[in-house]
Amino acid sequence: MGYTEEEFERPIIAVVNSWNEYNPGHVHLRNLSERVKQGIREAGGLPFELMTTAVCDGMVLKNPSYIELPSRNSIADEVELIVESNMFDGMVLLSTCDSIVPGHLMAAARLDIPAIMVTGGYMPMPVFNGASVNYIELTDHVGKVMNGQYDRAKADQEVANMYAPCGACGVMTTANSMCLAAEALGLTLPGNGCMSASGSAILQCAYRAGKRIMELVAENITARRIITADAVENAIAMTMATAGSTNLFMHLPAIANEAGLSERWWAKFDQASRKIPQIVAASPSGPWHLQDVDRAGGSAAVMKRLLPLIHKDALTVTGKTVGENYAEAPVFDEEIIRPLENPVSASGALYVLYGSLAPDGCIIKAGACDDSMRRFSGPAKTFDSLDEALAALNGNRIEKGDVAVLRYLGPKAAFGTTAYVFQKELKGRGLAHDVAIVTDGRFSGGSSGLSIGYLSPEAALGGPLALVRDGDRIEIDLDERRIDLLIPEEERNRRKSQWHWEFHAEKYPPFLRLFSRNVGSLANGAIWE
Repeated sequence: MGYTEEEFERPIIAVVNSWNEYNPGHVHLRNLSERVKQGIREAGGLPFELMTTAVCDGMVLKNPSYIELPSRNSIADEVELIVESNMFDGMVLLSTCDSIVPGHLMAAARLDIPAIMVTGGYMPMPVFNGASVNYIELTDHVGKVMNGQYDRAKADQEVANMYAPCGACGVMTTANSMCLAAEALGLTLPGNGCMSASGSAILQCAYRAGKRIMELVAENITARRIITADAVENAIAMTMATAGSTNLFMHLPAIANEAGLSERWWAKFDQASRKIPQIVAASPSGPWHLQDVDRAGGSAAVMKRLLPLIHKDALTVTGKTVGENYAEAPVFDEEIIRPLENPVSASGALYVLYGSLAPDGCIIKAGACDDSMRRFSGPAKTFDSLDEALAALNGNRIEKGDVAVLRYLGPKAAFGTTAYVFQKELKGRGLAHDVAIVTDGRFSGGSSGLSIGYLSPEAALGGPLALVRDGDRIEIDLDERRIDLLIPEEERNRRKSQWHWEFHAEKYPPFLRLFSRNVGSLANGAIWE
């Protein structure tokens, strides 16, 4: 390969890149990796670039079963296999989108070598027909087009013009939520969590990360010295303060458990939701685009605001503490990044609900739910697959006041399938304020309305969700953090004695069979068990 003996005497650094040409969130990472490698070489290291999977769950429609959980766990395995077998001294991880950032962070926690992450930044806000727009506006039109309530030609124009060339979708979906969480964990340089994918700041950040990894190797600051319980709690606080994606209820516990931190992480989320106010209202929980948040001071400004409520002594990849990193961070717009005493909401935007329907909990982005639906009671309409639910919606069989129960979508049954497409079409049909959704599957960070997911234990494990029948009344109270199935206990026991479900392995390829057989509880992050 043409390397000299002198070069091989240097520390050998893995540049773990998830660049490809099929995911706009990652199409620019080749440029960032060149800057990282330049920094490594100038600091006396020898970089080797390697690639990992990076599918976009907003684009892969043929078989969404592979996305988020299966691909995330596979990505962590990929990094472990290549980095461990080649005995790298340290690694720089480049990723942007939903399952890739947590997959890389899980690998960092698992391998426990010096590591630093460079997140790829948000997609700049495009202008269409004289106005700034974001993709949530486009996706809201999907159901309307299918229902004949929105002009198809106009929607096609929006598809062609409402996206920038690269970066994470510029709203508070899973990608940007995870980029912010990576910074709050201490694994990125300050400010990297909210940078434009097409700006010069992110190129400079990549170069500095390349230089900094060499110092981390010299100082022997490994990933688990940074990924501590305090750091995970800081990431949870960031998620609450910014109304981050509900998918972080899977990803942060997964990262923590890979680092050997076995705690009741959903209880930590619940505690944080009562303690940490929401101080940023980015779409879909408010009017702001990530570009607005960046203009207001970005992730560093959010961390500065949170300092009185988080663990300031937690170590970061800078070699300094959280408190030292952000003490002087400026805030340029207090309407976008609110002071703690003037929050968007006094409580965090993500709630954990418990009750007879969800003994182990379920999750909702309460910050994206209309106040009129904070208390809701209605008859159940049950569906044992996403296709069944979509067919009922298209057949106008879901009515105002219903609770749509989408079950057997959890990790064991359907690999953590997302119900986001159902929520989008429900919203497009004008039912977002009149129908509740309850599922053991996932939701996108872009979901809104009374959309309750990740219900545990999932139906495939014989949880109460499996016992619901059409017409059963379900009662939801967000203020009390409750969700209950209103049937007598003896009736519940009778149904449980008659319940049966089995995984039809013959319907699925080997990788998904392996996933279903080995995946653990959602509450522990759905890691390998």
